[in-house]
Amino acid sequence: MLIAADKFKGSLTAVEVAEHVTAGLRRTVPGVEVSAVPVADGGDGTVAAALAAGFTRHEARVTGPTGVPVTAIFALRGDGTAVVEMAEASGLQHLPGGAFAPLTATTYGTGELLLAALDAGATSIVFGVGGSATTDGGAGMLAALGARFLDADGEPVAPGGGPLRDLATADLSGLDPRLARTTIVLASDVDNPLTGPKGAPAVYGPQKGASEEDVATLDAALAHYAEVLERAVGPKAAEHALAPGAGAAGGIGYGALVGLDADFRPGIEVMLDVLGFAPALAKATFVITGEGSLDEQTLHGKAPAGVAAAARAAGLDVVAVCGRLQLSQEALTAAGIRRAYALTDLESDPARCMAEAGPLLERAAAQLARDFLV
Repeated sequence: MLIAADKFKGSLTAVEVAEHVTAGLRRTVPGVEVSAVPVADGGDGTVAAALAAGFTRHEARVTGPTGVPVTAIFALRGDGTAVVEMAEASGLQHLPGGAFAPLTATTYGTGELLLAALDAGATSIVFGVGGSATTDGGAGMLAALGARFLDADGEPVAPGGGPLRDLATADLSGLDPRLARTTIVLASDVDNPLTGPKGAPAVYGPQKGASEEDVATLDAALAHYAEVLERAVGPKAAEHALAPGAGAAGGIGYGALVGLDADFRPGIEVMLDVLGFAPALAKATFVITGEGSLDEQTLHGKAPAGVAAAARAAGLDVVAVCGRLQLSQEALTAAGIRRAYALTDLESDPARCMAEAGPLLERAAAQLARDFLV
């Protein structure tokens, strides 16, 4: 049995999910052989999954999204592969008091975190983006890495997406030279462009506290930012603004594509490679995946869909565990998942379900074993 599940957000880490599923399986079949590869799709929890896979934990003190210092972690492996999660530096969880800052939140700390990974010896970086508090197009990140963004008076523009409307010139020539020798993969399940109706401000700005007026301000500012970058680095800046992934994490995807020459890949694909999923799958006869909520989003690049696709290609059965299930059996089958076991089927109260997720998951796994292993 191979357990390859994501976290249950707000309840259990991916490692804890695997532990509870294993305990439940062994209630029914004590001798069952189980291996686990905790997975993530590039969003929050990605570094934790890398650490569970044997990467080494590193800490760095960096600038939070509102300028308040925060401690961020990244993961590094002996071969020089680093996993860096932008939410560790610039995520919503770092907003003091939870107060949104849609126009001024900065990704500067993410740039500092990337520098810390380079200083630690990283030669290849998996850059997971998601859960950001920011909509600055990655300008803060690039500034921390050595780029200069100046207004008409030759002064640095203020942090955040809003002030980019005052941008007059951009100079990327000062970017850390190590970046040119480093392979950077932008790992995300978001394929939005930078601006427009499906762009970062319009789609994700409201989740970060942006009003209608703020969304319009940010969209115009990011469009202007892309125009200034086009003057600085040429046509690729305009092309990247329309590219899938440019709108990821408030446009940090755009900054990574233009300034870091990053390659965009679906987060779950990248992470399955990095976490050693293929060798584990080769030894498995049955796969269990899952995440907190199995819903429409799951089908668009989330971890369970990626795991199920790989397992199905290998001819293996896949079942899922989840906190709540919002997909029909038809949709599950189409995704390669034979059946899903939801904790809400055992405990209908959502608050209690989250608080008691571990014991409930063990009960669900015990039932799963009765259904498929006995």
